[in-house]
Amino acid sequence: MAQIPKFKLNNGAEIPAVGTGSWSGNTPEEWDKAQPWLHTALQAGFRHIDTALGYGTEPAVSRAIKQAGLSREEVWITTKLPWQHPGREEESINTSLKNLDTDYVDLWLLHWPQAVIASDDNKVEKDERGVTKTREHPFTETWAAMEKIYQTSNKAKAIGVSNFSIKNLEILLKTAKVVPAVNQVEMHPYLIQEDLLQYCKEKAIVMTAYTPTGYATVRADPLLGELAAKYNVTPAQVTLAWHLARGVVVVPASHNVEHQKENVNLPTLDPEDVRRISALDKNMRLCNKPDEYGTVWGWTMEQLGW
Repeated sequence: MAQIPKFKLNNGAEIPAVGTGSWSGNTPEEWDKAQPWLHTALQAGFRHIDTALGYGTEPAVSRAIKQAGLSREEVWITTKLPWQHPGREEESINTSLKNLDTDYVDLWLLHWPQAVIASDDNKVEKDERGVTKTREHPFTETWAAMEKIYQTSNKAKAIGVSNFSIKNLEILLKTAKVVPAVNQVEMHPYLIQEDLLQYCKEKAIVMTAYTPTGYATVRADPLLGELAAKYNVTPAQVTLAWHLARGVVVVPASHNVEHQKENVNLPTLDPEDVRRISALDKNMRLCNKPDEYGTVWGWTMEQLGW
């Protein structure tokens, strides 16, 4: 069994530093298909699953944990409040808990700072340009509602945010009673987010990286190939090890059993190699890029603070 390190959060909880993502597509059929590969991830040694109400995979997460014969306490579960649900926080977490067939989640994140307009079936509405429609609901109010649930119930053992910039964390922290335990963002060697990482460290906020290996775009970089040969691992393993060396949690998703085993068996990089990888930074977003109108899911780059 692989020994996965744990990072301590600002509430004292210890989060496994390597988790598996669980995004599996946009249809119910695709969501159901997540169970087999989540099960093999648990068999490979993962004890942290990153999901979200918006992913549709919470039920598959629950089934995979049971299929693996693991108790609830053995697996760290992160889920997220979707951008349709600001103003409906209690209803939202109760839905997640029902989907996950559990009394609590280990970490509950505010998935995006913006609130969107959604129809009754939770389909996000778009304007005539195809841009996501947003609505006025300050994320400070959403956070206050999440804080209340955190402080008055055991439904979430820790709370945090996702896709927050320094700009929006500054706004949040002016009124927050609870400092977010985690900030989950896109991060990889072409988007190292050094300023955000140092800011979060100063505030005792642990960062989690999604898209942590940067898809094939980053994995094909010659430096990562060179280092993969040096450490006798894959470029993906080198990249994940780089994150851990920076104190960042990673949540790679793979349907491939061999890749899952690799993702929990990571080398320890020499400090100079960590620096060389960081020098690849291009400030390049690969997962959530601005559209032709300069917006990302309805907000401008200025609003996002990106």
